[in-house]
Amino acid sequence: MSSITVKISDKGQIVIPKKIRDKIKTRNMEIEFVRNRIILKPAPSLIELAGSLKEDSADVQKLSAKEMKDRAWEEHVKEKYSHS
Repeated sequence: MSSITVKISDKGQIVIPKKIRDKIKTRNMEIEFVRNRIILKPAPSLIELAGSLKEDSADVQKLSAKEMKDRAWEEHVKEKYSHS
C-alpha cells in the first residue's frame, strides 16, 4: 500500500482513511514513537489478553463481546485478580 497524507487537527487528531480502517477491523489502537516514526498497531482485545490471566481465563473466552461490554468488566478483573 502506498503512503497516504493526513492532517493533524488542532486537537492532535488524525483521520485514518476508511480503506485502512476496514483492514484493521478494530477501534482500539496502540501508538509508539520509535526512531522518529509513529507506529500504530491494533491493541490486543480482552479475549487475547485472557491467556495472560490465571486459570479462570477460559471463562473470559466464553463471554460474548456484548456480555463483556454489558458487565463492568474492568472492575471485575481488578477485583478478581488484584489480590493474587
